[in-house]
Amino acid sequence: MDYLLAFEAAAQHGSFARAGRLLNISETSISRKVRLLEQHYDVPLFVRGHRSVTLTPQGHSLLVPVQQAMNQLRNTSQDMLSKHQRNTVTVSATNSVAALWLMPRLARFNRANPRIRITLIASDDDGECLADTVDLAILRGEGHWPCFQASQLFGETVFPVCSPDYLEAHPELDCAAALPRHDLIEVANQHTEWMNWRTWLTQNHVNYDLTHDTGSRIQLNTYPLAVQAAVDGLGVALGWAHLVDRQLEAGSLVRPLGDTCLRTKSGYHLLRPTEQQAFPERQIVEDWLLQESAARKRYTPPAQPAHSLG
Repeated sequence: MDYLLAFEAAAQHGSFARAGRLLNISETSISRKVRLLEQHYDVPLFVRGHRSVTLTPQGHSLLVPVQQAMNQLRNTSQDMLSKHQRNTVTVSATNSVAALWLMPRLARFNRANPRIRITLIASDDDGECLADTVDLAILRGEGHWPCFQASQLFGETVFPVCSPDYLEAHPELDCAAALPRHDLIEVANQHTEWMNWRTWLTQNHVNYDLTHDTGSRIQLNTYPLAVQAAVDGLGVALGWAHLVDRQLEAGSLVRPLGDTCLRTKSGYHLLRPTEQQAFPERQIVEDWLLQESAARKRYTPPAQPAHSLG
């Protein structure tokens, strides 16, 4: 390797002296390494002048593959060093998980790990969440993503939520069959497989007929907005366990149907690229996310039936 480095430096700078200064060794050492390389290949690599050297045809032939190999080695080495030395971890998540589950926890992580910076990408576009620049991703699914290793953070449990004031003003909201007559907050998104009111009601044996139902429909484009709309008393939204826990704990949202819920086969998973080389900071963030999810799995916010209010 030393011989090839000496040859490359001399070829680039046209001088054994300048090559020696570049590699922090003497001109004599460069000359000796080149001479040994010429003896190894049994061809002259340079035409030596008084203060400079020029490549022979054989030298030109050797320089191209040597530069390609050295550049690849330098790039690979730099990638490995940067991943081991960097302190930024890029985490992607859906808008709902980013805003409602991850963001409220970041301050606690930052206090415990002041040298690690988390760059958070929030998007409902799976392609953006799984970009090459992402170190960890949190997505909804059944646990199978090509080229990613998945660990489930929490399952998918969905139930109606509304504000205490809305429930107090609508005491008749005490069963799933009553929901179509109320103001239902919908989320319009590109993922047709995500849970919506029609699916939730159908699977709870309630007919959802827009032509006969008397309640209004409030449509928003992101789930965090839907949660805020429910908190503000605009109607009833679908609540995902783990995503609305804080609002249920604080009392800004309640579950009007008590324990009535729908569990699916899907869940929210932590994904890490199988081809990406692990680095300590990513492992710290990954372990923290798994610990946070395990702590929430041991806690279930109390369901609050309609008759307990007001």
